[in-house]
Amino acid sequence: MKRTTLLTLALLVGTAVFAQEFDKNLATARTAYATGNLQDARFAMEQMLRDLDMAIGREILKMLPAKLGALAVNEKQDNVSGAGALGLYVDRTYGTEPKTARIEIINNSPLLTGINAILSMPMLGGMMTNENQKPVKVQGYKALLNKDIDSETQKVSWDLQIPINNTLFSVKGYDCTEVEVLQWAGAIPLQKISQMAQ
Repeated sequence: MKRTTLLTLALLVGTAVFAQEFDKNLATARTAYATGNLQDARFAMEQMLRDLDMAIGREILKMLPAKLGALAVNEKQDNVSGAGALGLYVDRTYGTEPKTARIEIINNSPLLTGINAILSMPMLGGMMTNENQKPVKVQGYKALLNKDIDSETQKVSWDLQIPINNTLFSVKGYDCTEVEVLQWAGAIPLQKISQMAQ
């Protein structure tokens, strides 16, 4: 009970601090714009967008599963960053060495164009892919699965890249199987998160 109360209090304080920063940046932007100082107005607006990205990122973390298969989340390693017009980055890891998983969600990723080209043009995809790369489907979305074998340890790692609209989901698995990576990706609410990240 005490833990729940403390968590609720922390969320309320965090929300209040976010609202104060947002209101402060909004007032700064309005004042700067009204006086013709467009550079300061733009800076304040960029700060507001960054703060919104951070808030969206924290909401996305709540939507991610607490476990991927038998791998528990490492909440202390969660990473959320916002770059305003450049987008949002969310990173969460699961498990302990050697078997780990990682989910990365990147809005406006520069990799989107290349991945979409490979997935949408079978002939181009056939020329660019190799035996360690193949197209797959995850929850009805086209995705690209990459396999990497460490030359020293011979351990296999996987990188599943799922482009949805302007968001790139990456599910990485270390010392695991292809089936596990695909199952982990199936546990992520891709459509809900992509809608929130836009």
